[in-house]
Amino acid sequence: MVLSVHQLTKNFGRVRALQGISFEVPKGAIFGVLGPNGSGKTTLLSIILDVLHADGGGYHWFGHPGSAEQRKKIGSLLETPNFYHYLSGEKNLMVTQSISGRGTLADINRVLGKVSLLERKNSRFSTYSLGMKQRLAIAASLLGEPSVLVLDEPTNGLDPVGIAEIRELILDLHRMGNTVIMASHLLDEVEKVCSHVVILNKGLVVSAGTTAEVLSDDDLLEIGASDHDLLGNTLKEYSGIKILKPEGQYWHATFAKGMANPSEINRHCQSKGVIINHLILKKKRLETRFFELTGNGNS
Repeated sequence: MVLSVHQLTKNFGRVRALQGISFEVPKGAIFGVLGPNGSGKTTLLSIILDVLHADGGGYHWFGHPGSAEQRKKIGSLLETPNFYHYLSGEKNLMVTQSISGRGTLADINRVLGKVSLLERKNSRFSTYSLGMKQRLAIAASLLGEPSVLVLDEPTNGLDPVGIAEIRELILDLHRMGNTVIMASHLLDEVEKVCSHVVILNKGLVVSAGTTAEVLSDDDLLEIGASDHDLLGNTLKEYSGIKILKPEGQYWHATFAKGMANPSEINRHCQSKGVIINHLILKKKRLETRFFELTGNGNS
């Protein structure tokens, strides 16, 4: 495992930001850290990056307790980067390299190439788009050739074009062999790129594993009939449905994993005089699962 977190706790006065959380990040993963505001995401990242000290528990990078030597293998983007607007992208990275001591000056062209900014390296930072500015920040995190990247809200404040740019960059870095740990509130983006996720709520882990495992905790059937209201009333009489709600012209029925039986549902409805014209087993979206686990929103 690249990262193992064991019973990590952190309090800010009476606020219990982390309440004994544990999870593991496998090598080569794109690992999403999800949670509503106040769930402990940034606190968690700050601790594993040695910005904050935990009150209890611990973590291991690459099977060892955190140390300066292990820290050199980790690149991070934890806060909004501060670059000089009047300097070029290249000169800003020269300043970053000099202050951080990560990598060498010869490393700068390499990281600019990785984030597709080599052709704009002599342009002033003030001329960069939001997506380019964020890519430059990620380039700074790549100095020193870290094998792991920890990114806190890497698409924060970007327009759809900028979000797509960062998404493709993360996928490219993954293909190059990097493990990526990213906190995000954009569930659709996480679903598109992440192989693994941990979902936090009020400082607790409510679900963790591969994205497929987190999404597969329940079966979801999408059901339709010409008489929408009659279908809904008929489904309410069927035992085993955990959640039933209308979604446009269809009804979504959630069952415990492995318990959805489309044939039985069809027979039940036919026995009540309801002819089903639409019945499919759907993959649950991460957004739906997130709201179920955290109790936030109405989705």
